[in-house]
Amino acid sequence: MHSCHDTREKRILNDFTAQLIDEFRANAGQVGGPFENSRLLLLTTTGARSGQPRTAIVGYYPDRDRVLVVGSAGGSPNHPAWYHNLLADPEVTVDLGLFTYQATAVVLRGAERDEVFARLVEADPGWGDYQAQTTRTIPVVALVQRPGPPPFGSSFAEALKTIHAAFRRELSLIRAEVAKSGTLGAQLRINCLTACQGLHYHHTGESTGLFPALLEQHPELTDVIAALQTEHDKIAALLEKLERLAATPSAEILPQIDELITQLNAHLDREEAELLPYL
Repeated sequence: MHSCHDTREKRILNDFTAQLIDEFRANAGQVGGPFENSRLLLLTTTGARSGQPRTAIVGYYPDRDRVLVVGSAGGSPNHPAWYHNLLADPEVTVDLGLFTYQATAVVLRGAERDEVFARLVEADPGWGDYQAQTTRTIPVVALVQRPGPPPFGSSFAEALKTIHAAFRRELSLIRAEVAKSGTLGAQLRINCLTACQGLHYHHTGESTGLFPALLEQHPELTDVIAALQTEHDKIAALLEKLERLAATPSAEILPQIDELITQLNAHLDREEAELLPYL
């Protein structure tokens, strides 16, 4: 039987979580206070008993074509409710603040779980502290986006703004992580490489799809597109250098991230100013 003290603590925690979720939704995925510059997402599962949608706010890590979440529950003896829910039904909704998508939850097992958890502990020793507090094996879950329409908006203009905002935020998070860590561990290298890969794919798609289509309809954009393509080439060189540095654990990478952020933000601002009126 729970004591009154336990019930009161649970109510306070639930209230805090609800406020955090409200703040997340009101600010496109950004929150302040102790969770500022944290990687957070809203994970909506189907209640194993109720069959109703249940939303939790959890930290996450990029992992190439998937994201990772950890069922730490603060080191408590029991798995979090969302973990039990996704065991019963692995089809979930992921909300990153800027966009939402449907995903399949895959629980990592055995050697893969241990390897991934070790690199997450390297990135944030708090995970190891939580594991030390409990006899259960803290689960690591991969959220894999399901095939479907792009989750970026109802128009090309909205999609472009959303994608740009996502890249701005991602690089800002990476910079904060690298600055805080002081070392480029395995998970931070994956964060960097995932962002580099995403930017490369985005710019390749623009160069081979969006830019030629705009030029065909609007020849007056010739000089603008040429300037934007030159910026793509410069950013590609920066990405290549960043990828080389990210492959070396001892590399001094922060100045390179700062240079990429400066050049990329200027490029995204120019692209939006010049192209959004035509989209």
